[in-house]
Amino acid sequence: MVITRTPLRVSFFGGGTDYPAYFKRNGGVVLSTSIDKFVYVTVTRLGTLFDHKFRVAYSKTELVKTATEIQHPSVKACLSHLSMKDGLEISVTTDLPARTGLGSSSSFTVGLLNGLHSLQGRLVEKSALAAEAIHVEQNVIGERVGNQDQVAAAIGGLNFITFHRDGTFLAEPLPVSSARKQSLFDHIFLVYTGISRFAEDVLQEQCANIDNRLAELEKIKELAHQARTLLCNDQIPLQDFGALLHETWVLKKKLSSRISNSVVEKIYDTSREAGAIGGKLLGAGAGGFLLVFAKPENHAAIKSALSEFQTVEIQPDNSGSSVVYYHAS
Repeated sequence: MVITRTPLRVSFFGGGTDYPAYFKRNGGVVLSTSIDKFVYVTVTRLGTLFDHKFRVAYSKTELVKTATEIQHPSVKACLSHLSMKDGLEISVTTDLPARTGLGSSSSFTVGLLNGLHSLQGRLVEKSALAAEAIHVEQNVIGERVGNQDQVAAAIGGLNFITFHRDGTFLAEPLPVSSARKQSLFDHIFLVYTGISRFAEDVLQEQCANIDNRLAELEKIKELAHQARTLLCNDQIPLQDFGALLHETWVLKKKLSSRISNSVVEKIYDTSREAGAIGGKLLGAGAGGFLLVFAKPENHAAIKSALSEFQTVEIQPDNSGSSVVYYHAS
């Protein structure tokens, strides 16, 4: 039995420039952090006495005789990619709901690949694990997804990720003092819109619009560089980070008509009226979690104004995808 723990992520800046259709022509950058909310994947060898050969448990349970019968796209793709034919039981638990803008789908793929490799006695370097998850999601499954989630999930930490035109990436840990990083997390919290959505549905229009939104994407990339410089300089007030978040949110909404909606706008406007400096919807858009940035002393007033919505406190993660339990069978 192998159990992996893989973090979810919060993307601060650069989202949209991590899609291959953009960065393979222009290069992309993302400033993001993994957080202390996780996806846990358990992988166990299944004996021959069962009527089924594969048991896959997520929001539903699948009992099938062949891997090709599996409906869960990531499980089916990972087993095919690694040519695994032995009987397996695979299950997942998560700290926060899926399809909410925190990269849970990629965290699951990364964690599953990590678990399957471990079950076969292989230790995969974290950058290679991220690249493998990108390949599985984009080429084996054929999903229209970016490249940042897999990197953040596999490597972990607060990073500035550069996506090169040749398809490679570089994740650089930001040289931010412990006090500065803690202050950053003291300024932020998440608000759940109550809307769960499939990123693919939102990204279709955004990806189709890339050629018409090059100016916005270049500005989004520029803001990511500004935020990196700001965060690494203790002399610059951290509140300026929140102002840049507001600016990038305004730009992000121009990438697609489906990114925001009335519920999201209500939450964001209410938080700003109650004292928030900035924020943004996380992930592809249309729902999920909204990040709020405000001085810590204003959090109570903002949460009171948003009392009909649930909020979540977060802290940083530095471990990335890890094997937390291993028992040889």
